[in-house]
Amino acid sequence: MSTIDWENLSFGYMKTDFNVRSYFKDGKWSTPQETTSESIDIHMAATCLHYGQEAFEGLKAFRGKDGKARIFRMRENALRMQSSCRGILMEELPIDIFEESVLKAVKLNEKYIPPYGSGASLYIRPLLIGTSPQVGVKPSKEYLFLVFVTPVGPYFKEGFKPTPLVILRSYDRAAPHGTGTYKIGGNYAASLVAGDKAHEMGYSAVLYLDPKEKKYIDEGGPANFFAIKDNTYITPASSSILPSITNMSLIQLAQDMGMKVERRPVKEEELSTFEEVGICGTAAVISPVERIDDVEENKSYQFVKDGIAGPISTQLYNKLRAIQNGDEADTHNWVTVL
Repeated sequence: MSTIDWENLSFGYMKTDFNVRSYFKDGKWSTPQETTSESIDIHMAATCLHYGQEAFEGLKAFRGKDGKARIFRMRENALRMQSSCRGILMEELPIDIFEESVLKAVKLNEKYIPPYGSGASLYIRPLLIGTSPQVGVKPSKEYLFLVFVTPVGPYFKEGFKPTPLVILRSYDRAAPHGTGTYKIGGNYAASLVAGDKAHEMGYSAVLYLDPKEKKYIDEGGPANFFAIKDNTYITPASSSILPSITNMSLIQLAQDMGMKVERRPVKEEELSTFEEVGICGTAAVISPVERIDDVEENKSYQFVKDGIAGPISTQLYNKLRAIQNGDEADTHNWVTVL
């Protein structure tokens, strides 16, 4: 794939050769099969189109220095998709169908895995949709599961460089006890208006406060929030936060480094006490935060003054990337080597 400028890839869709599909019909899943088609033929009354019966995942494959491809924490993505299925009453996708489909999609498109050292990766997008034609509000009887892949660069164009976030109090990403903890399209649709407004104002993302009291930190737009203080890794506990697999991994790495970990409600006023702040997720890994502006309250919290990410965020980022790339021992068995 010499025609691809690997080092200057955006985080966007690029056509690859194959995707893999499995269908649920008459009470059973079909064997995953590859196709070259980029289109889906579905009924106009499909439940995914009318009632949001749709769940997806995001994970990555990396090319190591040894030339081998490595998929990061595939089992955790399979388990999280099962959680999303339960959350919106979709047929629960078996783990073996998920993993077989991901492996097949990566192997069939292996030439699109960016080379070691390019800073790019192969993004893997599993998608599950309800396909039964229905007008009544009830779960679908049939489903399509598919996996496509595309090579991508950094989610934030700045890469691993501090960027500003904004608190927009008049917007919520999810309701208390709603669907915020599931990876479904409706949560992302609900974030588009606030996200667009933040970008227009010059911020990389919105930092949402809890939707009930507007006192506690919730999510950083498309990623989980974390902070560093007194050798402690702090991340919010909330019923409306998507459980990030990257955050889960960083928590383990922080403990490996001898840090304490606190998962608890985090009040906004605590922002003034933190040494480092970041948001984390599959797409961005870690995006360090330069400052957070609460524009409606006329408050600002500064974390970086010289444009350089904090030392612990940098160490965590480098350690996680080293495991993903095969440069450091995978002591927690997170990586599937093809």
